Amino acid sequence: VQLQACGGGLVQAGGSLRLSCAASGRTFSGSAMGWFRQAPGKKRDFVAAINWSARSIYYADSVKGRFTVSRDNTKNTVYLQMNSLKPEDTAVYYCAADDRSVRTVVAGTNHYWGQGTEVTVSS
Repeated sequence: VQLQACGGGLVQAGGSLRLSCAASGRTFSGSAMGWFRQAPGKKRDFVAAINWSARSIYYADSVKGRFTVSRDNTKNTVYLQMNSLKPEDTAVYYCAADDRSVRTVVAGTNHYWGQGTEVTVSS
């Protein structure tokens, strides 16, 4: 089972990026998925989570109104649209998944983690 994140890069403040995380090895259409990030020298923090039906979505306060999490169960993929990026959004972004509940992902106690994709926002 693998969660493959991509879409990171270097962007100026105010710009946008769209991250994708494609799952392989099994279907996650019935699982909660989400995103975390880890800035240099800091712990990994929750960013966003979405349940299997996309009817239950959570965001960290720091990204509300700027980031949007979505998913395409036919592609076994979760997305993170990031707008109005700020230098403090600079981090390695990780995708996450769990079969239990979206709150498990929010808590960071999910079973599956993907490798990171690096986002750098210049001022």
